[in-house]
Amino acid sequence: MKTYRIPNTDLEVSRIAYGSMKLGETWDTTPITDKARVNASKILHTVVEQGINLIDMADIYTWGKSDTLVGEVIKNNPGFRDKVILQAKGGIILSGQIHTGSATVYDFSYEHLMDSVNLTLKRLNTDYVDTFILHRPDALVEPEEVARAFSELHASGKVRYFGVSNHTTLQLELLKKYVDQPLVINQIQLSLLHNGLIDDGLRFNNKGLSYTSTQGTLDYCRLHDMVVQAWSPVDKGKILSPADDAPENIKATAEEVTRLAEKYDTTKEAIVIGWLLRHPAMVQPIVGTVTPKRIMDSVKADTVEITKLEWYTLLAKANGKNVP
Repeated sequence: MKTYRIPNTDLEVSRIAYGSMKLGETWDTTPITDKARVNASKILHTVVEQGINLIDMADIYTWGKSDTLVGEVIKNNPGFRDKVILQAKGGIILSGQIHTGSATVYDFSYEHLMDSVNLTLKRLNTDYVDTFILHRPDALVEPEEVARAFSELHASGKVRYFGVSNHTTLQLELLKKYVDQPLVINQIQLSLLHNGLIDDGLRFNNKGLSYTSTQGTLDYCRLHDMVVQAWSPVDKGKILSPADDAPENIKATAEEVTRLAEKYDTTKEAIVIGWLLRHPAMVQPIVGTVTPKRIMDSVKADTVEITKLEWYTLLAKANGKNVP
């Protein structure tokens, strides 16, 4: 698989990443099953064999079981840690983790970020992660506390580089005013169906619109050499296998994806993910399947480059209307 270096780092990453969100199977405190252990090992080895080297994680994924399973593979397979780039996320406390009936909390306090990284490292059986990302914006963020946590984590060697997830341009600017380390990644939801970051820019000032709700986030990341990681790049398979009662735009998009897959003699996953890779920004799709075949079908996107006409045709089909 083709790779590129994340700007302002020495990390050479695969164009496609793997997301571990589903590895632990259940979002509760039930113990990890033997079935989950076997499948996680099979999945992670398939990931590496297919040329993917970045594993995206989060302390909340299946209530910590996903991180633990990655850690077990690292512990049981000497040399595996050296083959992968580990990316952790923290900053969310799920509803129920504090007490029954509590609200989900976004917490970028110094204490929570430090605890998050330390717990993650324990689960992973390693003493550092390559990147640590703030997981969704905290409305009550005190950037001085983030800066303090980042500085200590970096100085201790526990985190090499930092980034964010789902942050707007102004949220990024606020953090950058305080933190000393470069923010090298912004992980956002982006796909053929969830294309607002792209489509808003095309429809700016059209039919009464006088601003873009995404505040130019995609262009901001390009301007500041930030990798745009796309989570949910295939929208849970809505385009790959649309339901009988799916909206017309999804059915039309699925038909076009199927046509292009046949044209390029590839998989439908490769076309949908390839649509993201075709964008000139450094878009790194995060594939989160727990099926080895789907991983192999997805990485074929690395060898497909659709035309500009095909790219815009897919966008029009997904939106149910042409560009202005």
